[in-house]
Amino acid sequence: MTRSFTFAALAAGTAMVALQSVPALAEGTSAGTVITNTATVDYRVGGIDQTEVVASDTFEVDRKINLIVTRISGPAVSVSPGQTGAVIAFDVTNLSNDTIDLALAVIQSSADNFDVDNVRIFRDDGNGSFDGADTLITSLDEVVEDASVRVFVVSDVSLSSTNGEDAELVLSATAHSGGSPGTLGAVLVSTPGPDDPQGVETVLADGAGEDDVDFDGVYNAPGSFTVFAASLNVAKTSRVIDDPVNSTTNPKAIPGATVEYCIAVSNAAGAATASNVEVTDVLPGDLTFVVGSIRINGTLDGSGNCTGGDPGGSIAVRTITAPLSDVAAGETRTAAFRAAIN
Repeated sequence: MTRSFTFAALAAGTAMVALQSVPALAEGTSAGTVITNTATVDYRVGGIDQTEVVASDTFEVDRKINLIVTRISGPAVSVSPGQTGAVIAFDVTNLSNDTIDLALAVIQSSADNFDVDNVRIFRDDGNGSFDGADTLITSLDEVVEDASVRVFVVSDVSLSSTNGEDAELVLSATAHSGGSPGTLGAVLVSTPGPDDPQGVETVLADGAGEDDVDFDGVYNAPGSFTVFAASLNVAKTSRVIDDPVNSTTNPKAIPGATVEYCIAVSNAAGAATASNVEVTDVLPGDLTFVVGSIRINGTLDGSGNCTGGDPGGSIAVRTITAPLSDVAAGETRTAAFRAAIN
């Protein structure tokens, strides 16, 4: 940008030039600010002070657009299968020297394990936590210079997701012109051509975020959900305890024999604890339940049979219900009951 100053003709003598300027603000001088720089020339002719000569130059500060999106939550938010309202928090900051609008969007990756559902964006009400007072939005309106706004990306997690799976997403913010409260302004682009000192022009000065480039008026920040789930395996076996002919010596599954069923619930190593575990089993019509035979929270012996446990559970209309204690990662709990063959 070239500036020129015009002066009245100077007579022969001595001269002195004085310049004035406006200091920059911490966030940068605001766009549209008029900066005037004045030069004053004092001189003498024949030893007599003459009338000073003054020249001024005026221009408007252009608009520098810069923004950043920062994930506040950890690298991955832990979620459970079927969870609703899972949250990733971001701060969206206007580093421009002007008030701008910011259009927001969530992009889901095609390279992860699954997509989350019902994705929404909320503006924080000011307390820094997602709650019922936050506002559902698609953009941020009239974000002033250096302001940072907390937003929440809120999603639902499929019940079919499994332990260790990831859902990756990106929050994207795009700079739009401000100045019309309640209305999303036009997308901002850099003004082409040489500088116009008497107009406010736009320069995109943002850096590169996730999958966007420098100076494009867009900033993307990644976030992800990682499923932390129980990984249960259920095994059911039966063995004949006694029969009316052989008693407990090599008993066979004949009418009158007693059969013990063993249901083993195992949780994989590294999985989440399974709580409120309940085993139900419908007794076939060819069997008669042995009263008082339900035992819960037992273990397996070396042969894969149920052993130990405490009396518990119930039966109603031939349906056996056996509640188990929480099953932690790497743990196995059992439910067992007996029935006689009719």
